[in-house]
Parts: sequence; structure tokens; C-alpha cells
Amino acid sequence: MNFYKPEHLPRLMVAPNGARPTKKDHVAVPVTISETVETAKACFKSGATGIHFHMRDEKGEHILDSGLCKEALAELQKQVPKMHLQVTTEAVGRYSPDVMRKLAYEVVPPGISIGIREMIPSRMPTSDDIKLYQNLTEVGTKIQHICYSPEDVDLLSDLLDRSKISKNGTWCMFVIGHYSGKVSKPEYIPPFLERLKVHEMVADWAVCAFANEELSCLQKAIKLGGKIRVGFENSFLMPDGTIAPNNETKVKAASELFV
Repeated sequence: MNFYKPEHLPRLMVAPNGARPTKKDHVAVPVTISETVETAKACFKSGATGIHFHMRDEKGEHILDSGLCKEALAELQKQVPKMHLQVTTEAVGRYSPDVMRKLAYEVVPPGISIGIREMIPSRMPTSDDIKLYQNLTEVGTKIQHICYSPEDVDLLSDLLDRSKISKNGTWCMFVIGHYSGKVSKPEYIPPFLERLKVHEMVADWAVCAFANEELSCLQKAIKLGGKIRVGFENSFLMPDGTIAPNNETKVKAASELFV
């Protein structure tokens, strides 16, 4: 299948569901493939040129399932052919690196997000890790490396060195804050950039943030030359503090930050 694979990280991506939010949290959280496709269409029209999505099982819970990922990718390709499609390998404390690698090999997606600390919990890259990253790079899968702390940039640099993969243009996502309640603050962003400089890594980077400080973090990222990701995975709030009716409304508001 001829997927759209942009050279550069999309300026604005949407993460409409994540692994945790449910219909009980917000009725507009997409949990089925059809809902995810409809959300993608609406968000693309509102300004998002990439989507980071999670699959859900029959109970609406996060699942790493190759068949579901392939089905979703096929439908998304039909409906939003010019949108970058990114699947996830997020473990959520449930899946092992072996399962994460298996999904990547079986799906061979146009884009994939990999939490570096989840894939390499020992913080020492193995031959399996090196093989995976080399393979994905060779087949043209766009990897976005998820970094939850500046120290994760150190681990990523080590992995890329061992894998003999260029550090020029590396796609990164800096997670500012955490789902568990760690507060998001704009001042948390520069330390990530400092680690990039230490490792002479020229990254194409973005941030996502949570709750009340999401807006200030997104504004800071743009000011520093970064890109952003928004959506119900991270926050239901609009810039004015009200609850967003849907993902596309958040995307529309975020797109206006670039003006």
C-alpha cells in the first residue's frame, strides 16, 4: 500500500484517543476503527496533517493487535491519503518489548511511535533493538522516538550510534508531564534540547503536554522552533479552560497558535 510518508515531522499532529481515555471520560473519544477514521477526516480538515492513534479491544481498552492496526491503516489510507498515519507500540505497563517489536515487524506501518524507555527498559540496547530500528529505517517507516525525560535522549543517542543510524532529522516527541499527574511546565522543554546539543543530534521534534499547562507548553515549543501534538490522549481542555466538544475543535485551536 502506497502510504503518505512526509520527509519532515508534521507541524501539527492529533492524538485522538491514546491508551487511557474512555467514553466515560468523554463521549467523543474514538474507540472503534470507524470512529477513528471519522475523527481523522475531521481533524485533517481542521489542520492536522498527521495522526497518532491507538487500537482498542472489544472492551474499549488499549491493545497492540497487528490485525486491527492493518485494518485501521487501510481505512485511513482510503479516507485521508495525505495524512501521515502513525501507530503506537505503547506498553502501558502491559506489553513487553518482544510484543512491541512483533507489532512493528508484522504491521510495517508508514509511521510508528516507540517509547525508548519502554522498548529498552534496561537502558542498554540489545541486538534485537538494533535490528528492529535498522529494519524499520530500511523499509522507510517513519519512527518517532518518544522521550519522557531528557535522559531518554541520552538512551536514544546511544541506540542510534550502535545502530549506525543518522542523527540528522531524527523525529522526537518530548512528553512534557505525565498521565499520572506530573505537572506540565514550559520550562521542562529546554533540558530536552540541551541533551540534543550534547549528542550533536539534529532532531525534528514536537511536544505534547497535559491539562491546564498544555497551552503554555505548546506555545513555548513553537517559540523554540518545535512542533506540537494535541488531542484527547493528553487533554480535553480548550485554551480557555473549557471542555472541548471533540478532537477537531482542539486541532483547530492549536492550528491558530502558528499564526
